Amino acid sequence: MTNRIILNETSYFGKGAIAHIVDEARSRGYQKALIVTDKDLIRFGVATRVTALLDAAGLAYAIFDEVMPNPTIAVVTRGVAAFNAAGADYLIAIGGGSPQDTSKAIGIITRNPDFADVRSLEGVAPTSRASVPIIAIPTTAGTAAEVTINYVITDEENRRKFVCVDPHDIPLVAIIDPDMMASMPASLKAATGIDALTHAIEGYTTLGAWELTDMFHIKAIEIIARSLRSSVQGEARGVEDMALGQYVAGMGFSNVGLGLVHGMAHPLGAFYNTPHGVANAILLPYIMEYNAAQTGEKFRQIAVAMGVDAALSLPIEQARKAAIDAVKQLCKDVNIPARLRDVGLLEADIPALAEAAFADVCTGGNPRETNVDDIQKLYRSVF
Repeated sequence: MTNRIILNETSYFGKGAIAHIVDEARSRGYQKALIVTDKDLIRFGVATRVTALLDAAGLAYAIFDEVMPNPTIAVVTRGVAAFNAAGADYLIAIGGGSPQDTSKAIGIITRNPDFADVRSLEGVAPTSRASVPIIAIPTTAGTAAEVTINYVITDEENRRKFVCVDPHDIPLVAIIDPDMMASMPASLKAATGIDALTHAIEGYTTLGAWELTDMFHIKAIEIIARSLRSSVQGEARGVEDMALGQYVAGMGFSNVGLGLVHGMAHPLGAFYNTPHGVANAILLPYIMEYNAAQTGEKFRQIAVAMGVDAALSLPIEQARKAAIDAVKQLCKDVNIPARLRDVGLLEADIPALAEAAFADVCTGGNPRETNVDDIQKLYRSVF
């Protein structure tokens, strides 16, 4: 058996890192960007921090700001048309997971027009050409889309989200600047932060995990556990650490997959437009309890990484409980909703949600084998 690692060609970290966008665009000979973002980031001046640098350097760009949470096939199709109409030769993705995912789909389809229907990109699509070059600038500390080979698109017509896994889609350049994340409201910092923790925990325990990705994931858990509370409270150091922690988690899970938390979260986004981070955050402790017996010693290491040093000497069942309790406490401390009914889940939809979750590509990596009946019971237990 062989293992594969795919990461960005170049990444920048730290306050003021967005200044590097000018040198990167110039050194690569790019002529015109299509900036992919959303209207709120335009309205509140977050995207302006990037466009001001481009203006000062005389670099041309057009803006596509039609991205919405849980981006749809229709949005991707309009984005491809906007890229072609602009005469652009590269993409700048500004935002959280939704602009990043939209950019990946635009870039892949532009270079691989046989997949213009978008749906055919689901799973591991046989694309033959690398995406249009992407410079990714995240504004949330959670998805790590700037370093992953994954993206998620919503099929509104069929009320489902589908995951695309494609080494051709990874951004060439990632710019992780905490100044671009500082204006996030506390609730968004909390949800995206627990999303990042979910990536790290699921990546650490997924069936495809191995030593190199374990290194990324356990370090990410440590960074996130020590930093999320202070980030939510608006402390600059916490925001900067979370920007790093979520990226480190992405370095791992992108290469080994995830599990049932994501499998169950995706249908919630498709059915109710539930923010992805919120869905993951609510589900995580419950799925950890469901998986615990199939995780060997890994929950002990999770507990220690989250600051529970006593877990080193506890019996394994108690160590696993300590890890779960630490996650529950962190979720409580950052005001994550406790139940899925709080974010709109309808009990009548649970059978359909369970079918969709079982079919989700992430579910196959779960450490405990599952089935539709178990997933229905899990949804009901979190309802």
